[in-house]
Amino acid sequence: MTSDPFVFLIKTIANLYLFVVLLRLVLQFSRADFYNPISQGIVKATSPLLLPLRKVIPPIGRLDTSCLVLALAVQLLTTVIIFMMAGFSATPAHYAIFTVVGTLYHLLDLYFWALLISVILSWVAPGANHPGAMLVGQITAPLYKACHRVIPTLGGLDLSPIFLFLAISLLKQFLAPYAI
Repeated sequence: MTSDPFVFLIKTIANLYLFVVLLRLVLQFSRADFYNPISQGIVKATSPLLLPLRKVIPPIGRLDTSCLVLALAVQLLTTVIIFMMAGFSATPAHYAIFTVVGTLYHLLDLYFWALLISVILSWVAPGANHPGAMLVGQITAPLYKACHRVIPTLGGLDLSPIFLFLAISLLKQFLAPYAI
């Protein structure tokens, strides 16, 4: 199925937009700085589809449900198109499973890359003031904070990234068969 160049192209474009939508969801959840130029670009890329949804779907606490619905809709559309191109027929339950699991898989992927960038930045440019570095720090801070509640730092050595990478990789392995 992935050897078809059109399927590859559709998956790539859809997953890039899904990444941007999920990034906006994570930025809002982690209360990142929305005056950051990168955040502003993400807002501009997602607003055309998100603003109409916000008129009918209210947020629930800190969770921007309209952004979550948009992410699920992008993943569902991707799943439907890929299944149709591959000639698969699926039930609505299959579409629901592939949509939810695929969205969760891509969310975990986003956190994996953010953690990797965070670790590399801690070696190369600790305390960098670049907008990208600040944004990555704001995204990963809630994960590190949750991990530090369970695993304290050992002097100057922080083992939390290792455990976070293991947890994310383990979850992604369980979800991978149902992720598109």
